[in-house]
Amino acid sequence: MPPPGEWRCAAAIVPAGRTATFRLDCGNRTVNGFVVNDGAGYRAYVNRCPHVGTPLDLWPNELLAEDGRALVCSTHGALFEPATGRCTAGPCAGDRLTPLPLTLEGDTVVVRCVGE
Repeated sequence: MPPPGEWRCAAAIVPAGRTATFRLDCGNRTVNGFVVNDGAGYRAYVNRCPHVGTPLDLWPNELLAEDGRALVCSTHGALFEPATGRCTAGPCAGDRLTPLPLTLEGDTVVVRCVGE
């Protein structure tokens, strides 16, 4: 079991063009997040649209547009670059998803709470 403030999964669970959602216990709050593998690497973000604060996925772990090239907010259709979290279209254009610290430890993806 990972220590508090940390989430781990086998990198093989998130192949290129896929995502995985998770919950992190960060002190006295829970953070819902996700990992995306855009083929160039893994990124982790808080699962919250900067426009109104709703989760991006209406259905669990449904975060990518049909073509797999952008993250999409199911509430308003905003599109985000997987590599940067920048909103490229929709009501939050120019805003960004909140990144979470991610490292690879061998074949394991490790996401930690911000500041840990």
